[in-house]
Amino acid sequence: MKTVLSSDSMEIPEGITIKVNAKILEVEGPRGKLVRDFKHFNLDFQLTTNEEGKNILKIDSWFGRRKTTASIRTAISHVENLITGVTKGYRYKMRMVYAHFPINASITNSNKGIEIRNFLGEKRVIFLFPFFV
Repeated sequence: MKTVLSSDSMEIPEGITIKVNAKILEVEGPRGKLVRDFKHFNLDFQLTTNEEGKNILKIDSWFGRRKTTASIRTAISHVENLITGVTKGYRYKMRMVYAHFPINASITNSNKGIEIRNFLGEKRVIFLFPFFV
């Protein structure tokens, strides 16, 4: 059964600016600017203010079924991740695992590249540049 209107909203923290243009959201903060395209979602995005004067992003879904209404929370989670990216940033950790041949890896060229030995039992050395720029 279709729901006539499903909506959810989130507060935008201080120091963050969000621009909405045709389902493309631009989030700008102290660490830079991130852009995300939501054209594959059948949702409406609106920037409003509440009674206290805080900025609010409101997401609506008209005549949606269960999956469409569930995508509202997914879109809010994506926007929250964008806000985290422009305020705190991300740190990626990479882990190397093997099933049979033990892999040896070392950081070379003054922390700018990785040298991988014994990948799948090969004798050659693999150089990966520039990882840590």
